[in-house]
Amino acid sequence: MIVIERTDPEDGEPTGAAMPIETAMTRPLLALLHICDSLFPIGGFGYSDGLEAATAAGLIETPAELQAWLDVCLDEVVGRMDGPATLRAWSAFDQQDWCALRELDEEITAMRTSSAIRRSSRAMGLRLVTTWSALYPDRRLEGLLDLARKQRIGPALPIAFGCACASAGVGLRETGAAYAYTRLASTTSAALRLMRIGQTEAHARLAATLGRAPTVVEAMTTRVRPESFAPAMDISAMAQPYLRSRLFRS
Repeated sequence: MIVIERTDPEDGEPTGAAMPIETAMTRPLLALLHICDSLFPIGGFGYSDGLEAATAAGLIETPAELQAWLDVCLDEVVGRMDGPATLRAWSAFDQQDWCALRELDEEITAMRTSSAIRRSSRAMGLRLVTTWSALYPDRRLEGLLDLARKQRIGPALPIAFGCACASAGVGLRETGAAYAYTRLASTTSAALRLMRIGQTEAHARLAATLGRAPTVVEAMTTRVRPESFAPAMDISAMAQPYLRSRLFRS
């Protein structure tokens, strides 16, 4: 709770009395900003989700082609697969439905065609929950970590993200929007290291994609189960480990 000094209503001078300000909205917002920070230590900077293989093959070379990649990432990967999984994880964690959470984690992991992507998602997910639990202790997060120690759950990154946001009191739709932002921003960051593109141009492409995010997030809330069809991205992700020289793990 934030406390400010009360002022006299007639002359505006401080009275010395303290007046509390409700922070029910401020705390979840700050937590959301924290988890979306690119410096948050989950190792996301080491993964391109197949973009490196796509650029090496000459599939993504221009700003327009990067825009198309970001659009597919939002519409297919986030909008139909990872995003709905994140929202379902938020609900399962909020209800402490560990069985549903485990089944969802298994499903979203099995949907990833690349073994490298499966490993990276679980590595980042576990780092996220471990770090978030240390920074913002919550007995429910301890329960999730206990399942991870027993190897009964990864958790994959979308699952971990949904659980962390739920534990911090972040709303369902805000969680979906935040997940979309973090994945798109991470891809844009990777593009800056892989392509001949300036920062302003890259972020203009990111901004254009983010402009459609609210509509995609709203559609995510109505999806019953995760699904996806992004074959070009899947093929690039599977080709990534076989690049002769690479910057990213996936």
